[in-house]
Order: sequence, then structure tokens, then C-alpha cells
Amino acid sequence: GFGNTSGEYWLGNDNIHLLTSQENFTLRVDLVDWGDQMAYAEYSFFRVSGESDQYRLHISGYSGTAGDSMGYNNRQRFSTVDRDNDAYSSRDCSQRFGQGGWWFNSCGSSNLNGQNCRPWYSCPFLQGVVWDDWRGVGYPLKSVSMKIRP
Repeated sequence: GFGNTSGEYWLGNDNIHLLTSQENFTLRVDLVDWGDQMAYAEYSFFRVSGESDQYRLHISGYSGTAGDSMGYNNRQRFSTVDRDNDAYSSRDCSQRFGQGGWWFNSCGSSNLNGQNCRPWYSCPFLQGVVWDDWRGVGYPLKSVSMKIRP
């Protein structure tokens, strides 16, 4: 993984794959907006394929209060600025939407690896950490966490 384990941290796709390939995992995504309102999305099935499948996302079984913004990305390969694996043939979603890696479909309705910025002020539209089904298209969130468990 990389980042600061007491702050922003990504476990790493190889590690996520190794964990989720052993047994069935649940994913919980906790979201906080700039008014300190909270919502969550939980998926009863979460798995990430290995490098040979470009860390493809397998996700289903949504429940929660945030809306299913990640279900749209099911079966998508992980894209980064230098590896355009999204389903949008005419643009690179990772470059356009925050410069972070994510399981983009046709750019999609979620990106939890976007830029950390306040709504409408400190970064261009659609560049932030977003979960469109909760606060609307392009609203950058204050904080998010992704947690998995067997």
C-alpha cells in the first residue's frame, strides 16, 4: 500500500486482491459531506481480481443510505493516469476526474480517489472525491473510508 496509515492510505490493489480472493468479503463505504452529514453504502460481495485481469472490480448486494454509486463500476478494470482501462473510448477518466486511480466505467458516478477539495471552490468540477447518488454529480466529499471484512 501507500500513503499515511493515520490519514489518506490505499492498501494497494495486490493486497486487496490477495485478501478478497481467499473468501467472500463485504465492503462498507462511509461518507461525510462538508456539513458533517454522514451516509454509507455496503456491498455484501466485494472482490478485486489480480494484476492479469487489471484489478477488475466485482461488487454486488448494495444496501445503505448513500445510494449505489459504485454498482455502476461493477466489472470495470482499475484505471490510473498512465493506464486507461475505463469503458470510455474517447477519454481517460482518471486524467479528467481527479488524477487518481479508480474503477471507472464511462467515468461513472463515484471516485473515492479524487482530489481532496471543498465544494466548488478549491478544485475544478468533477475533480474531487465524489459519490453522485448521495450529494449529486460532482459534489466533493469531506472524507470517505472503505472498509472490508469477511
